[in-house]
Amino acid sequence: MNDALKTLRERGYVDWCSDEEGLNALFEKGQVTAYVGFDPTADSLHVGHLIPLMGLAWLQKLGHRPILLAGGGTGMIGDPSMKSKERNLLSDEQVRRNVEGIKVQLSRLVDFDCGSASALLVNNYDWLGKLNLIDFLRDVGKFFSVNYMIRKEHVRSRIEDPNKTLSYTEFTYTLLQAYDFWHLFKTFGCRLQMGGNDQQGNLVSGIELIRKWDGETAYAATNPLLLNSSGTKFGKTEGGAVWLSPEKTSPYKFYQFWMNSEDEAVEKLLKLFTFLPLEEIDQIVAEHQANPGRRAAQRRLALEITSIIHGEEAAKAAQRASEILFGGQVAHDELTGPMLSIIASETEGGSIASLPCQLAEALVASGACASKGEVKRLTSGGGLYLNGDRVETSDRELTESDLLDGEHALVRLGKKKYFTLRRPERS
Repeated sequence: MNDALKTLRERGYVDWCSDEEGLNALFEKGQVTAYVGFDPTADSLHVGHLIPLMGLAWLQKLGHRPILLAGGGTGMIGDPSMKSKERNLLSDEQVRRNVEGIKVQLSRLVDFDCGSASALLVNNYDWLGKLNLIDFLRDVGKFFSVNYMIRKEHVRSRIEDPNKTLSYTEFTYTLLQAYDFWHLFKTFGCRLQMGGNDQQGNLVSGIELIRKWDGETAYAATNPLLLNSSGTKFGKTEGGAVWLSPEKTSPYKFYQFWMNSEDEAVEKLLKLFTFLPLEEIDQIVAEHQANPGRRAAQRRLALEITSIIHGEEAAKAAQRASEILFGGQVAHDELTGPMLSIIASETEGGSIASLPCQLAEALVASGACASKGEVKRLTSGGGLYLNGDRVETSDRELTESDLLDGEHALVRLGKKKYFTLRRPERS
């Protein structure tokens, strides 16, 4: 239990700590309560939230108590850190709906029912919503000078740029986050707050408030902000954020995001985004370095984190679909349920005009093949498959029984190209 900070450092969760010696001493005394906050600006978390949450999950595994703070109150304002313009303000109803959507995702990462280390999910609207403005300014505002606040990088950058603005609403955000830390300290004995490097100023404000108001010591630690080789923030793609919700980012696309990890980063990502022991990660990395083309490290990373977020069954289905779509063969009996849905959603497709019909005619009409001659050449070369079975003759008939789920038939053209035929559209 007292090696917690060492474990977090070894796995890469700690980039900065307010007082390493003091925090080590705190862990040596026994169970520590730590928290991470997130503003529920959407009904799902995304990959960018995962580093601090995985850090909390590791603390829980080591016997400590995690608190997950949903910013139902602060989310209605918006944190100006690392932002160039003011956020759209959310209504109370929107924020509460988003918090409900996030609960199930958090339960994949931490245990809410495991005795004294059980995780807590709290909503800061429950206390911020009851604050009296006069009391807040008198009790909290007096501890923070304007000079102190405008020295914060995220505040100064907005003030000094004539093309940017900073509302008073956003300016007070750091006081609200400091109050959150103080409230969790008073209510649950929480002495450690963790967050991204861009949150360092806000975390320090919380430490200062606890020290000035109660004369007590609290601590903060920040996680690294990951960037890929192009300088893009980790978790962002051309299509936008990679969400933890399967409705926003399918398990297959989630799996593929991790499969596309850069070789130079994969060891760091295995340490941050899995629960694998460091010794096993060393073995995986050694295997990967011996033959990078096999992408063994990326495959293991993708399987582990997809299993954590979406469950083992969905992860294995995503893994198998990935193998199939990138050149693997598929057996007829595999094309059921989730597997067929994944492949159908990730391949080109076209509708069948009517059934029954000649398979060759359906392939040409749907755009899968340029001509019946191409179908004939594929068939004679043994390169045409329907639902995992080789097509032996180019005059093969396509019938209702070939629609595996009553809607789709899967065709493989050559070694790697898959095409989904859909049943005729109903009038």
